[in-house]
Amino acid sequence: MKFIHSRSNPFFKELLRLAGSARYRRKIRQTLLDGTHLLQAYHQFCNQQPLYMILTENSMQNQEVTNLLDMFPDVPRLQLDAGLFADLSELKSTSRILSLIPLPHVPAIPVENRFSLLLEDVQDPGNLGSILRSAAAAGCDTIYLSRGCADVWSPRVLRAGMGGHFALSIYESMDLHAIAAAFQGNIFAMEVNAAACLYDCCLRGNIAFAIGNEGAGLSDSLRTIIGQHITIPMSASCESLNVAAATAICLFEAVRQRRRS
Repeated sequence: MKFIHSRSNPFFKELLRLAGSARYRRKIRQTLLDGTHLLQAYHQFCNQQPLYMILTENSMQNQEVTNLLDMFPDVPRLQLDAGLFADLSELKSTSRILSLIPLPHVPAIPVENRFSLLLEDVQDPGNLGSILRSAAAAGCDTIYLSRGCADVWSPRVLRAGMGGHFALSIYESMDLHAIAAAFQGNIFAMEVNAAACLYDCCLRGNIAFAIGNEGAGLSDSLRTIIGQHITIPMSASCESLNVAAATAICLFEAVRQRRRS
């Protein structure tokens, strides 16, 4: 076990930079997982060990933490003073553990997609993480993100995703126009005022939902490529749904239809 007590420690500075910089995460292809659940999900779906496990003096009082330490006896451990740990973690729970991991390997873009999402400029980390959590639960296989989306491997998106990241193939900074043009199946563009109703559409076979920015929706250029525009029927008292809620409704309507086929 190594110990760090000072903010001037070079390795701590690296961790702090990793926690706060999307550019640095992309450069070194690593990120930090906050808490026990994300590490458990990472191990379950990726079948890999973390590079480092980062603790505080009180971490051993949590049974889930000690179980994980027993699971990974050969992984290097680092103990930080409580104040230093708080600089890296926003969680207030008792599971005081961070894990340094390499970003999961993403295979080549598949020729055929069974059940996908195209996310254009979804900028709120909480929304993006919630969408990924719902996508994993619904059995999506591929997620395509435009360059304008929030950093998918940021601590806030990871927390909101609750491990869903590791059950998905996630492609970042993609040209969604090219993806949509090449897609072998039906793509449905979600819009507030579309004429077609979600519940009247056939969502079996190879499909994708295209989801736009929280305020602006899908860009006109992407809308023109996608032939099918759909909406979720709502009470007249409600103008629109949160983008994460709307996406979850679409995903699980597809799940419902597929289970009946």
